[in-house]
Amino acid sequence: MNKVDFSRFAQSKILVVGDVMLDRYWFGDVSRISPEAPVPIAKINRIDNRAGGAANVARNIAALGGHATLLSVVGDDEAADTLDELMRQEGICSHLMRSPDMPTILKLRVLSRQQQLIRLDFEHRPDPGSLHQIDAQYRRLLPDFDAVILSDYNKGVLHFVADWIAAASSYANNRFAMIPFYIYYSMFGFQRVGDLAWAAGDMH
Repeated sequence: MNKVDFSRFAQSKILVVGDVMLDRYWFGDVSRISPEAPVPIAKINRIDNRAGGAANVARNIAALGGHATLLSVVGDDEAADTLDELMRQEGICSHLMRSPDMPTILKLRVLSRQQQLIRLDFEHRPDPGSLHQIDAQYRRLLPDFDAVILSDYNKGVLHFVADWIAAASSYANNRFAMIPFYIYYSMFGFQRVGDLAWAAGDMH
């Protein structure tokens, strides 16, 4: 197996654009059933917050020594503040466009004794105004980066994906260089098509 050379990767500036979410875990103990309905009562004793979606992609890049910048849309709420802080702790520059018309995507899981009891999803697709803000910011940021990763969890941020690929190709041609372009889809396997790499992982 060929060894991976991370020496150049550590010098690369990588722009990650896509759907971000906050994965929140409530851990607790269950010792009785609710008198209101036949459901367990979980006494919560620990809360854990983790960056999800495109934010986790950026986090993994930083963990490998790369310089990641994150671009996405979030709500104007506590979950967005938490994501901002998580990115700051990882040394990731985040451009999280705040929208008052949608919540930050939040996936709340309640667990007890290593078992997931329930998952609650809070999400809404981005409004048109926020999508145009993302488009404008992407075009401003593009010239400053060595590679682009688009992370798609089918939540709506990659509305202008075809235009973004075309913009990156045009910019690369104008400066006589190639911008490596990767797309992370949540449903498909990894393939390489010409100069573009399409990557994927698990459904979220």
